[in-house]
Amino acid sequence: MNIENTQSQMKKGVLEFCILSIIRRGEAYPSDIIEEMKKAELHILEGTLYPLLTRLKNADLLSYRWVESQSGPPRKYFSLTDKGLSFYAELEATWRGMAGAVERVINTKGEEKRDEGQEEQPLTVDS
Repeated sequence: MNIENTQSQMKKGVLEFCILSIIRRGEAYPSDIIEEMKKAELHILEGTLYPLLTRLKNADLLSYRWVESQSGPPRKYFSLTDKGLSFYAELEATWRGMAGAVERVINTKGEEKRDEGQEEQPLTVDS
């Protein structure tokens, strides 16, 4: 098993969620998305971002508008559609549940038990 392949798969699994999260805050130009990802130490190349944006747009999760630029060709700014907002809300709930479950797994010693009265929905992972 190759660690780089596993790390790459983990990153790919969260890229769409992160992209939608950035765009949810307001219209975003692709280079702004790349910069936000870089600030979060999630480096993404244009060659990875543009196909993801196209796929999200084709799924009606994103829309875009052209804005004239003072320093070159028009720029395409992306925003979430209503369907994209709903999709994002579901992804966020899934992420929070999964992140919490993973934290419990990696931070729990074998002999520790969940507090009585602490009820949480189990996370089902389909592959």
